[in-house]
Amino acid sequence: MGRKRIEFLRGTLDMLILTTLTQQELHGYAIAERIRLVSKDVLEIDEGSLYPALQRMLARGWIKARWGNSDNNRRARYYRLTPKGRRQLEDEVSSFERLASAIFRVVRAG
Repeated sequence: MGRKRIEFLRGTLDMLILTTLTQQELHGYAIAERIRLVSKDVLEIDEGSLYPALQRMLARGWIKARWGNSDNNRRARYYRLTPKGRRQLEDEVSSFERLASAIFRVVRAG
């Protein structure tokens, strides 16, 4: 049976990226890979979504970036969470929890 693609709710991509960066700085491919692994292959982020999101978060001051070398010795841009990004993540998680709770209440009442 093929995997069914699950669409992200608006705003969840930023929350997932920010959450992934809470533990350590990572380059773009590693961010996408960590999300895929932690979600057990349910969430897959393509480059066409990931890199614009990272650029948007850089512009908003939620993350910072530096150039470095990846494990395979390729030049890569590493991203890390800023204090402003941590506050944004707290806000986004709180909003997402309220939304998920409301959705579950409606589904269970169905």
